[in-house]
Amino acid sequence: MRFPTVSTLLALAGAATAASSWTFSDATVTVSSKAGGDVVDKFSGTERVKNAVKLGHQDTIKISLTTKEGSKPKRPHQAFLVIKESSGLEAPFPLTVKESGKGTVRITQKDLPVQLLRSKSPLEASLILGSTGSTAGSVTRVFDISLKLDPNGPAPSYEAPFPYGPLPEIHHVFRDDPKNPPKIVSLVFSLAVVATVPILFVGWLLLGANVSHAQKALGSAPISHAVFFGSLVAMECVFFMYYSSWNLFQTLPAIGIVGAAAFLSGTKALGEVQRRREAGER
Repeated sequence: MRFPTVSTLLALAGAATAASSWTFSDATVTVSSKAGGDVVDKFSGTERVKNAVKLGHQDTIKISLTTKEGSKPKRPHQAFLVIKESSGLEAPFPLTVKESGKGTVRITQKDLPVQLLRSKSPLEASLILGSTGSTAGSVTRVFDISLKLDPNGPAPSYEAPFPYGPLPEIHHVFRDDPKNPPKIVSLVFSLAVVATVPILFVGWLLLGANVSHAQKALGSAPISHAVFFGSLVAMECVFFMYYSSWNLFQTLPAIGIVGAAAFLSGTKALGEVQRRREAGER
């Protein structure tokens, strides 16, 4: 769909003030139908086609002419057939022009925008010729077009473009914040975790955990063992806070601090245990 304003072309056509101007000759408009038979009408720069050219849904309009600069056949820089409806809406169709000035353009109903197809009055067809230089351009109304739509086809429909302007206020309802699972579910899993604590201590005793060495271990590296054990408890507390109230941005820094403390203290605490193992005390 093409709807450029023709003001630019009109300015180009009338900008020059020299005596010579762009004209055309040997102009004909031919309506060809698939049903057979061609209707040919002639027009000129001073006389347009008297009767409206009828364009059916299976017809093709062909415009043939020779463009001239003054009296010499020549190709202009701009050659358009502009079809306009009564409200001023228009669509340009460029002519194919040779160096000799011979120019043609073909138009069917499929080439016309839907806004023009909905027009109730005949369409106006004007020929615009112009070029750079001192030669004046020309705008010539050459004929009118009477549309004959397909009676068996759907009527042209058109939805007006979205207008700019204030819109109704939008009230957005945000989704509720995620909630913790039901308390009964949390309680069940908490009891399951607590129930494993006695099993853990029994497993330590059966596997030969030397609880009697706790005093000696704390005496050799009290800070390392205390900080390592405290970091393990602190990590559990961090997870509990994340579950109950903290968000991810509060939890990650805490995990980083507690994890660093566990790594540094655990290295020294486990090193002390390793030394006692090598001495045969465990």
